[in-house]
Amino acid sequence: MRSREKRFVYVLQSDSDPNKHYVGVADDPQARLAWHNKGPCGYTTAYRPWSISVLIEFRAEAQAVRFERYLKSGSGRAFAKRHFSST
Repeated sequence: MRSREKRFVYVLQSDSDPNKHYVGVADDPQARLAWHNKGPCGYTTAYRPWSISVLIEFRAEAQAVRFERYLKSGSGRAFAKRHFSST
């Protein structure tokens, strides 16, 4: 039987500072959101609480990781601002 490979790319938005965003990849985005809001996790600690702003499902982890890497690049940040921003 094949293992579950499905992954999600998520964009978090800080509830305390809506201009702050975080991009990540996970197989369980709700559990990952809880971790960002409670766990010791560096950058996201200072801007808690977080909410999921964008959630995109991919069939394979490699695709998700590639898209996450793109969103963290300069052109990817511009893409996200243009297509995902609510303003």
